[in-house]
Amino acid sequence: MPPFELHPRLAADTHALGDLPLCRVLLMDDARFPWLILVPRVPGLVELTELDDADAARLMAEARAAARALQAHCAPHKLNLGALGNLVPQFHLHLVARFRDDARWPQPVWGAGPAQPYAADAAATRAAELRRLLGIA
Repeated sequence: MPPFELHPRLAADTHALGDLPLCRVLLMDDARFPWLILVPRVPGLVELTELDDADAARLMAEARAAARALQAHCAPHKLNLGALGNLVPQFHLHLVARFRDDARWPQPVWGAGPAQPYAADAAATRAAELRRLLGIA
């Protein structure tokens, strides 16, 4: 089996935070929304249904941990979770912290215009705090 490779679009649009037991954790480079992406490190994975039962359970546990980290980090009004995959076929799970006063509330964040990249120091600060909350060294 070929090694795991992150899809180029995910790599280009995010900051890598590190790895949990199953998933690579990414911070979406859009300062408008605290937004994590979990990508199971399973080569060729396209659909959630392709995970075996143990990995599916691990994904849910890691998604819950990421959701708790976002809640602790920024106390959102709502957490949105989604797995679309229309543009990036590699399976990945979005976790987006939403606020009643954010740029798109209550509409979805997808198609919300161009991303507003983080300033380097802001990305580093948010990434460090989320790594701490997730226990990623």
